[in-house]
Amino acid sequence: MIFITGDTHCPEDMEKLNEENFPQQKRMTKKDYVIICGDFGDIWSAQSNEKKDMLHWLSQKNFTTLFLDGNWENYGKLNSHTVTVWNGGNVHRLTSSVIHLMRGQIYHLDHRLFFVMGGACSKYKEVRKRDGTWWPEEMPSAREYHEAWRNLEKAHYKVDYILTHTAPYSLVTQLRDVEGEYPLNRFLQEVEEKARYKHWFFGHFHRDIQLDGKHTAVYQKFIPLPAHLFG
Repeated sequence: MIFITGDTHCPEDMEKLNEENFPQQKRMTKKDYVIICGDFGDIWSAQSNEKKDMLHWLSQKNFTTLFLDGNWENYGKLNSHTVTVWNGGNVHRLTSSVIHLMRGQIYHLDHRLFFVMGGACSKYKEVRKRDGTWWPEEMPSAREYHEAWRNLEKAHYKVDYILTHTAPYSLVTQLRDVEGEYPLNRFLQEVEEKARYKHWFFGHFHRDIQLDGKHTAVYQKFIPLPAHLFG
């Protein structure tokens, strides 16, 4: 069982993962997944008790939490974790059941292939630079773009699902200005044009909306796979 949801900005929007807002978890096990499409919100301070409490809280859930990175992460701390291989792709394990899905990777989950590409540009980057909560790694590097193309080529550009934080250029311009994300949006547009897939989910825009038959923005809702989207 796999559910897709949007940004959690840990700890601000984590309450949507409690049993009252997400009762389906009562029937889940650690072999089931909740995937957060970026802006997990890895707590800023490496010594934060809040971080320890939230990770412990998530680890006690019936399900396994998987997340993409977005533009609201502590990349210095996130990237300090050891890279391991899990279900076909590179990951950072924050705990045994809270796992960061890394950029440009393809994962085998529940007999399906998921291509993942995190990253986005912060809207208030200048403010966050001043208070030390911004990292340049929020946008992908040339190496990460190369890794993504290499993995897609190995998969013959065919996957079941694409999971990203921001969206392809043709979609993001319908939702808001591209701002500093242009290189990533153009890359995702190329993926859109080359890849064969069933559905594309992305977060970032704080909206729950199915744009068309193959693209869904997620935020508060939990989308089960497979499912008839939005009722």
